[in-house]
Amino acid sequence: MSPSSEFQNPENTLETLMSIVKKLRDPETGCPWDKVQTSSTIAEYAIEEAYEVVEAIENNDPESLKEELGDLLFQILFHSHIAAENGL
Repeated sequence: MSPSSEFQNPENTLETLMSIVKKLRDPETGCPWDKVQTSSTIAEYAIEEAYEVVEAIENNDPESLKEELGDLLFQILFHSHIAAENGL
């Protein structure tokens, strides 16, 4: 799949990622670990992912950078969902 076709509709991609976060956080059917997390309990993972992004950039490793940016984006969406749950 070419990069241009892979990202033709980024809104669908974000919607898909957000639906995954919602499933993980669902109070009844979600993942037991994910359901109990707060922004405070997962803060270290956001920092870890940011460092991994920097490492991929420094190593000039585009494949690793792509993966790490995805992981960092997932952290952002996870934190955003927790904030929304708390009315923030």
